[in-house]
Amino acid sequence: MAGFLLSAGIVALGLVPSPAQAAPKKPTAIQVAGPGLPGGKVVIQAKDRPQTFSMMLSEVSWLATATPQTSAPKTRSLGPKYTVTVLVKNSAQQVYDLYPSAVGGPRAHRPSKQPTGKKADGWFFGRLTMSESLRLVGAPLAAKTDVVTGGIGGGEPTDVVADATPPLTVNDVLSQVRQLVLLNGAVLVVIMAGLGGIAYLIRRRI
Repeated sequence: MAGFLLSAGIVALGLVPSPAQAAPKKPTAIQVAGPGLPGGKVVIQAKDRPQTFSMMLSEVSWLATATPQTSAPKTRSLGPKYTVTVLVKNSAQQVYDLYPSAVGGPRAHRPSKQPTGKKADGWFFGRLTMSESLRLVGAPLAAKTDVVTGGIGGGEPTDVVADATPPLTVNDVLSQVRQLVLLNGAVLVVIMAGLGGIAYLIRRRI
């Protein structure tokens, strides 16, 4: 009994998270629905397409707690809408609307009605990578691989290969300085020899 009361007291003090305070479950899949997608929607499983899943998740994961950044744009300026649903197994957790072709840059919308409860309705400036992330999912959008690190046209993004060139050491720097001094010295000797030759010719003519 004493042990039970001690455990309850620890939970009450916040030293140990209660079940209600447990960390949110990790997303396992993302569903994207919109025009041009095969069958109208595509589901990306984290275990099957980890890179594409990670890219798509990064487009919306920050929207859950973000403060709205802009007012609602005019509908005619938004372009095609892609609805992204974040899933934990087969259970929807978050829903967002993405507009990659909106006038003035990508826009994102967080509807107030969410699968896990209501949130403040909000509009946001989307990431510049939104269009390419959706294209890799299957949306018929123009390629913009320059905004995705390691992105390649028509395929999955690749990991960035680290530069194989080793950094310069102190000895390397001193060696380069020494070479520069020797080169400058050689140039100076050539110039002095040229001036001496000119002076000799002038004296002979006088």
